[in-house]
Amino acid sequence: MGSSRRVAAVVPVLAAFGMSVAGPFAASAAATTGTTSTSTATDTAEHGAARPRGTGGDRPEDGRPRLLFRFKDPRIGESSGLAVSPTHKNVVYTHNDSGAGPQFYAVGTDGRTLATFTVAGAAARDWEAMAASVDPATGRSVLWFADIGDNLNGGWPDYSIYKVEEPKVLRDATLPATRYRFRYKDGNRNAEGIMVHPTTGRLYVVSKEFAGSVYAAPAKLRTDRVNILRRVAPAPIMATDAAYAPDGSSFVIRTYFSASVYRAPGDLITRVSMPSLQQAESIAYTRDGKSLLTGTEGAGSPVYQVPLPAAALPGRAAGGPARTASPRASVTPSEAATAPDVAASHAAASDGDDGGVPTELIVLWLGVALGATGIIAVIARRVG
Repeated sequence: MGSSRRVAAVVPVLAAFGMSVAGPFAASAAATTGTTSTSTATDTAEHGAARPRGTGGDRPEDGRPRLLFRFKDPRIGESSGLAVSPTHKNVVYTHNDSGAGPQFYAVGTDGRTLATFTVAGAAARDWEAMAASVDPATGRSVLWFADIGDNLNGGWPDYSIYKVEEPKVLRDATLPATRYRFRYKDGNRNAEGIMVHPTTGRLYVVSKEFAGSVYAAPAKLRTDRVNILRRVAPAPIMATDAAYAPDGSSFVIRTYFSASVYRAPGDLITRVSMPSLQQAESIAYTRDGKSLLTGTEGAGSPVYQVPLPAAALPGRAAGGPARTASPRASVTPSEAATAPDVAASHAAASDGDDGGVPTELIVLWLGVALGATGIIAVIARRVG
């Protein structure tokens, strides 16, 4: 192809590269920002002094983030999704990013792998997120694995999310899965977050963009055709994960910079400062809904427990004004108070929800991305 075509093909890749380089750098500088102070100082557990904590009812009393554990399994080198087991106490699940097989790991709160599971018949093009929920129809706990990464922002014809029944016994096994294919109503894009409403079982995808969005899946997913994702709300800048609270009273969206907790889109409860991580990748609620767990990529990567402020605790989060869902989004009445809705999205968009990112860091991020793009364009012209 000609040099202009080569530049056109490479620019989106370089833009994604620039953002991936600048994002973690900006995140470390922004770690102390956010409207809710939870202290980003390294906990004594970072140096091995603190005991492992559970994923349930042991919210840190001092309100500070604590190192829960580090992954000890060398196979977990790019932990990209995180979910707390609904049935196994003190067990979390994780999976690797792209380049790994369709596998996930059950890990104890001492960081040791308890079991390795392979998802039968699944591909792992770019697994970026997972969620755990209880199927309202069957009462069984299920795990969701989202092959939704797309660094070309539209390079794939569709995306897949796999549903697996949570294993009752934690031993190595291959598990059957149900595959659902998805496309976005307004054009395909990169995404790294999914969340599942705990009462209705409805699935949402959160895109990773400078002007991100929350997308609702159909109320009833189909395996015989592509399911259409429809935009129902804005999301903070460059969202890397999302999760619903266990009681459905709130949801959280993680970015490189902080976490935003919502009663409903346009109804921000608070922003929570996160520990400084190399590349913030994952977020999940503890089983009691009183803390968040957050993780990152890398060998021996840490998982932190971050207590929620009082305003975002179960019961308190549900006490605010309810939102009326848009009929176009086909959101069921039981979700109206907490599910994303179109009307609320306009209010949130006008507020410019940036996830608590300082303007200077946004400029830095854009500068690095555009600079990388400019350099590759010059190189392409010279070699063309």
